[in-house]
Amino acid sequence: MPGLLKSCSRLSFPVSLASLFLAATLTAQSTGPLTPPPANGPAPSAPAVTAPKPAPKKVEESPISHEPPAMPPEQIIRRFADKEVELKKVLGSYTWTQYFLLQTLDSDGVPDGEYHLESDILFDPEGRRFEKVTYAPANTLKRISLGQNDLDDLKKIQPFAFTGDELNKYNITYVGRQKVDDLSTYVFDVVPKTIEKNQRYFQGRLWVDDHDLQIVKTYGKAVPDIVTKKKEDLFARFTTYRENLFGDLWFPTYTHTDDTLRFSTGPVHILVTVKYTNYKRFGSTTKIGVGTVAPPQ
Repeated sequence: MPGLLKSCSRLSFPVSLASLFLAATLTAQSTGPLTPPPANGPAPSAPAVTAPKPAPKKVEESPISHEPPAMPPEQIIRRFADKEVELKKVLGSYTWTQYFLLQTLDSDGVPDGEYHLESDILFDPEGRRFEKVTYAPANTLKRISLGQNDLDDLKKIQPFAFTGDELNKYNITYVGRQKVDDLSTYVFDVVPKTIEKNQRYFQGRLWVDDHDLQIVKTYGKAVPDIVTKKKEDLFARFTTYRENLFGDLWFPTYTHTDDTLRFSTGPVHILVTVKYTNYKRFGSTTKIGVGTVAPPQ
């Protein structure tokens, strides 16, 4: 990501998925029933701070019932963790378009700074992944800054909770069943067993489709917060939605944050939108920009 402002406070937030993905192939299918939030309008033409973005469309959710699952919870956990591994491999052969907007809001809810970046995640002719920035107005953040730890967390924590080889790091508790839009889901709470030095973890809640046994929604934050005498890295709570775009895999398409980070210098209200669109499969005989296009999102 390009250079970012230095300021009195630090915000931990990830922005690019590029470093996560390996290689595989799939073909297009239909969009899943989970209703995504509405698309944003066209990008602003000037670097001035824009009006706050409207809240995402509220997904209809019924109360959580304590009905037992159709199979042992341990089996469900293993199934969706295995699918996470498969998804990461599949994304290694896809390109996509990425939209990121972070705004700080004053006490009246009016934006007083923003960082906006739009880019395409592509492959060069040799098959190496790179990020092509398509829109990057001036960074006007004044009360927070983004660092490398922040960006790394957004890559690894928000789009994907964890993978099969990381299951032993977490206590995962079955909560119950919940209807999310047209989906019937199993709900799990996730807490790291221990916090090791220089390691990042997810803590929060997962919604797993009871048919495909895949994560369709996550809510939580990256932990731990990092507070020392010299710096404060505080991590916002986020919600990530996925859609069934290809085969039986659910791709992350939207992340939203509306949270207040309480620094020692004072609270900072932030609003963040991250969108992943235009997924295309890239193959050895496929030119950049041509591939299997995902259904409209």
